[in-house]
Amino acid sequence: MNMYEIISKKRDKKKLTSEEIQYFVSGYTKGTIPDYQMSALLMAIFLNGMDAEETFGLTLSMMRSGKVMDLSFIARTKVDKHSTGGVGDKASLILAPLVAACGVTVPMISGRGLGHTGGTLDKLESIPGFKTNLSLRKFVENLSEIGVSVIGQTAEIAPADKKIYALRDVTSTVNSLPLISASILSKKLAEGADALVFDVKLGNGAFMQKEEESILLAKNLIQTAKRFKKKAVALITDMNEPLGEAVGNSIEVIEAIQSLKGRGPEDLRKVTLALGAYMLILGRKAKNFKEAKEKLEESIKSGKALHKFKQMVKKQGGDPGVVDDYRLLPWAKHKITIESGQTGYVKSINTLKIGLSAVKLGAGRERLDSKIDPGVGFLIKKKVGDQVEKGENLAVIFSNDLKKGEWAKQEIKEAYQISRKRINKLKKLLYLIDEKGIKKWNVDF
Repeated sequence: MNMYEIISKKRDKKKLTSEEIQYFVSGYTKGTIPDYQMSALLMAIFLNGMDAEETFGLTLSMMRSGKVMDLSFIARTKVDKHSTGGVGDKASLILAPLVAACGVTVPMISGRGLGHTGGTLDKLESIPGFKTNLSLRKFVENLSEIGVSVIGQTAEIAPADKKIYALRDVTSTVNSLPLISASILSKKLAEGADALVFDVKLGNGAFMQKEEESILLAKNLIQTAKRFKKKAVALITDMNEPLGEAVGNSIEVIEAIQSLKGRGPEDLRKVTLALGAYMLILGRKAKNFKEAKEKLEESIKSGKALHKFKQMVKKQGGDPGVVDDYRLLPWAKHKITIESGQTGYVKSINTLKIGLSAVKLGAGRERLDSKIDPGVGFLIKKKVGDQVEKGENLAVIFSNDLKKGEWAKQEIKEAYQISRKRINKLKKLLYLIDEKGIKKWNVDF
């Protein structure tokens, strides 16, 4: 068995055995298989796919590449949430403390920016002193003491995924159903969660841009989780525009804090409450959606969720003072406004273009070794369906490089389409998928 034969086999659309999958996962993790061969295999998988059995084998091998945690000594149910990636998606920053404040333990192993999408770890690390590279001992200690901790993959947890994840980001192999499924589940299964809630994004700013693809991914995640005896629910949510207003790192942290104070954007509030409600239901802290939503809202109103966020930040070495003084966070030097050239209604937003512009500005990584600029980003002031007057602000750019800022101004302006006709606002919550099947979202907020 060798890597050349495995690459050739997948190139020719043949099924890989569990032994072959284990071989390349183990070899790449140990460093005996070079990046160029792994890149070739990733592209072959991207082009030709994997069936359910191959995907299960890939998930299992990646999960077993490191330590599989046992959190059974923590009495409360452990529930994690994962998003498939979007632009302006800071829901995890809100959900982790919010759900923990309601009595569910939240062990969250998150990722960095991938392609045009932002990463939870990059956002949290814009908080001065915040550490996401905690030891597993500290991770478990935080879960035991305050019920929540958000970390990245350590050398012990799914190290195969950490290496493959980074390589996918720079080889244009991100948007692959089996690679996405295995990446998500290998971490979540290794971290010791009892149940999982998935936010599968759909639209021009998501990796899944077709409805059937997003539904297939959601079903795949739930069915694979079931094989590992884990309960799971997925929501299909819209990503045809950024979620909330902020796109970046420190400015997304600010919007998350505002949301925990009850002042966040309405679309972000709805998605967060929906995801959080199912986390409480799976965590056995609520019997139904209505009860769960009320508990979440009360946690925000009472200040318990915000207090839990402060605890989480302090426990992970960060400065909890950012909650009350946003000036403690990194800020870009230059502020550039983008004005509408016409009167009308926002017809559409090219969300992918906005995400890629944020990466170019420094909010994400163009290369494996690129350094994040935490202070840069955008505020998207007008969304689909909003009325706009000529000369009114569509968006605001925060940049540390005026040349890049002016370039981004043109890119974002081109991302907007304005119509003279009235346009309906986008519905953010689209489908609920669980073991029973799929149904359209019909809950009225």
